[in-house]
Amino acid sequence: MKNFLSIGLLFFAVIIATNTLFVVKETERAVLLQFGELVNSDIQPGIHAKIPWVNNVRIFDARIQTEDATPQRFLTLEQKALDVDSYAKWRIIDVGQFYVSTRGNVGTAGNLLAQRINDGLRDQIGTRTLIEVVAGERDQLMLDLTDELNETTASDIGIEVIDVRVKRIDLPDDVRSSVYDRMITERNREAQEIRSRGDELAIGIRADADRQVVIYEAEAYRDAEQIRGEGDANATSIYAEAYTKDEEFFAFTRSLNAYRETFSSKNDVLLLDPDSDYFKYLKDGLTLQ
Repeated sequence: MKNFLSIGLLFFAVIIATNTLFVVKETERAVLLQFGELVNSDIQPGIHAKIPWVNNVRIFDARIQTEDATPQRFLTLEQKALDVDSYAKWRIIDVGQFYVSTRGNVGTAGNLLAQRINDGLRDQIGTRTLIEVVAGERDQLMLDLTDELNETTASDIGIEVIDVRVKRIDLPDDVRSSVYDRMITERNREAQEIRSRGDELAIGIRADADRQVVIYEAEAYRDAEQIRGEGDANATSIYAEAYTKDEEFFAFTRSLNAYRETFSSKNDVLLLDPDSDYFKYLKDGLTLQ
């Protein structure tokens, strides 16, 4: 009888402990309810106690979650239709507000967020052109939308939007060809403008290079003529100084140079008066002092 009573008491203690103690993991957040009324809006990770059959605990995943929004059609600034497929990364930051707004239903939170994403995309795309949405300002669009969502989601739903991204942007079949043709034409026009600016810069660079070449050549010719003139002046001065030292010897060396140049070819014929000064040193010889 005592053993049966002990087992009963032990079993009852286990039931009480099971309904009293609960564990919140590091990746979770929880709220405590008392007869359905919220009494603790943010239970941190760890072991906690509650009043059995009076308190109820709702535990939620606090990790980053993904919400795939339903693809929607939006109009750009120039009234071009786009089919946009997007998704968002979010997490719970205010457990109490999350429970109050969604009754703890993650699906409800996802639907509310998807509606706000579509409304935000409609506003953001409506202020941009097709080119800006597809390529030019796509990243900035996502950043602006994320900031805009976070202004209200924390206070209204209790969640933080980490990031919003567009998976795919498609053009409707009825406008795809015309839009592609327009994009190609626009890109060709921009390419032609860039080439024209490049040609203009190239002409200016070539003209400047040709001008510098003319300047450098003129300066080089001027310097060369100046150096050549200085050399000729020095040579003349040297010759004059040498002539004044021994005029007879200088005249003799000039005659020898003249003979060498005159009789350098065997086929040359020269008719001169034998008494000419040209043959002075051949006829009379040289008397050196």
